[in-house]
Amino acid sequence: MQNFNYGSLFLTNGGALPWIIVAVVAVLAVVASVLCWVFSAKNLTKKFEKEQGDISAQRNRMLDDVREESKAIKKEAILEAKEQEIKLRNDFERESKEKRAELQRLENRLNQKEETLEKKEENLAKRNEETTKQQNALKAKEGELDKKLEDIAAQHDKMVKEFEKISQMSKEEAKQQLILSITDEAKRDAAGMVKNIEAEAKENGERKAKEIVSLAIQKCSTEQATEITVSVVPLPSDDMKARIIGREGRNIRTLENATGIELIIDDTPEVVIVSGFDPVRREVARIALEKLIQDGRIHPARIEETVEKVRKELDQQIKEAGEAAMYECKIFGLHPEIVKLLGRLKFRTSYGQNVLKHSIEVSHLAGVMAAELGVDETLAKRAGLLHDLGKAVDFEIEGTHMQIGGDLAKKYRENHNVINAILAHHGDVEPKTIEAVLVQAADAISGARPGARRETTTNYVKRLQKLEEISSGFKGVEKCYAIQAGREVRVMVKPEQVNDAQTLFLAKEIAKKIEQEMEYPGQIKVNVIREWRATEFAK
Repeated sequence: MQNFNYGSLFLTNGGALPWIIVAVVAVLAVVASVLCWVFSAKNLTKKFEKEQGDISAQRNRMLDDVREESKAIKKEAILEAKEQEIKLRNDFERESKEKRAELQRLENRLNQKEETLEKKEENLAKRNEETTKQQNALKAKEGELDKKLEDIAAQHDKMVKEFEKISQMSKEEAKQQLILSITDEAKRDAAGMVKNIEAEAKENGERKAKEIVSLAIQKCSTEQATEITVSVVPLPSDDMKARIIGREGRNIRTLENATGIELIIDDTPEVVIVSGFDPVRREVARIALEKLIQDGRIHPARIEETVEKVRKELDQQIKEAGEAAMYECKIFGLHPEIVKLLGRLKFRTSYGQNVLKHSIEVSHLAGVMAAELGVDETLAKRAGLLHDLGKAVDFEIEGTHMQIGGDLAKKYRENHNVINAILAHHGDVEPKTIEAVLVQAADAISGARPGARRETTTNYVKRLQKLEEISSGFKGVEKCYAIQAGREVRVMVKPEQVNDAQTLFLAKEIAKKIEQEMEYPGQIKVNVIREWRATEFAK
């Protein structure tokens, strides 16, 4: 036997044997790992199968429980359904019994109604027979009445002809005479009733009105101004006149041009007269001249500077005067431009009466009367304060001061009732509210108080002549006289042309025409006098 030399083989193969061993070992390791995995997989499978069996058993138990529970629920539902069925059957039977009973009652009522209707039909048939008989009887009577009416008409015509023959008047003439007599009698009765009603109304109304007016006058007292269109500036000496005139009259021309006011420098000692229709410009000129005289430096540049300064100061005074009037009357919320216009009224006069003080007085009077009558006191006071607003600019804008004031109030969004009171305070527009009438009355009271206003003799005489002229223009007036300073007019009528009833209507017509054609403070009494004298001589 030949010996195998492993060493020579190892040397011959160049050292390859260790690698083969390593490969074999690796294969064995892989096989071992596969075997381990297979063993573990079997264990997991067995475990899974065991768990699945447990789950199936649990599911079967749950299914059994559910089946048992469903059977119980089914039994309960069946029992409940049976109970419900029994209940519904009982309810149905009860309702059926009630409905059958109701139907039975209705049937009985219908039977009763049928019997009643049958009886009524029988009664109607009997009544129809009776009605037919009565109609036949009435027709017969109508024929008889027609014959009697024809006989009466013939007799009436015969009697009318006999009466016309006896009275020597036709039917129409007699009717007209009867209408005239009834009309005269109605007029006399109406005049008497009107006279009684007016007497009663005057007795109560005048007393109450006098109480309210006297109370309003007692609560209001204002000062009166007497300025008109000129202002007097005193001078320290007559030498100052030459300085005011200046070289070649340049100072006085500058002052007149800057203020728009005329300066009158005459022979009156130590006095300069400032004349102009615009009260604000006149006041600017007066104050500026006083300041220049006090300062002593009178030249064109200084004059212009002083006038501009005084104008600014006066604007502030105007605003303050308007605010003071507003606060005195307790009126708030006026537009700033209206406040300025109110302040301008401080320098405006009417018949010698200061318009701002007059407006404040009218506001107080209207407010007191409104409070006594229980109407809007604030509205009455507001309208009274603004009623102469147009006089602030009536020399700049064309139109009456009522219309100008109404336009200004409308422009600055015043209350429409205030606008109506402004437009109506002299009667040019119909007053729409009680407050507007109170403003009219307050304005008349403020202007008619003794010493409140001055009236020229010419205007006074013209007013008296106009009163007599209006009163004389009516038919039947014989003489008329304006007395008591134009506050009363006495009218003598011809007794043969105007009867007692007509005197009342004549007085109303004269008063109405005076209201339409004249402007006057307060009120005018129209007194119509009818006198009938019968004279006879005993011989």
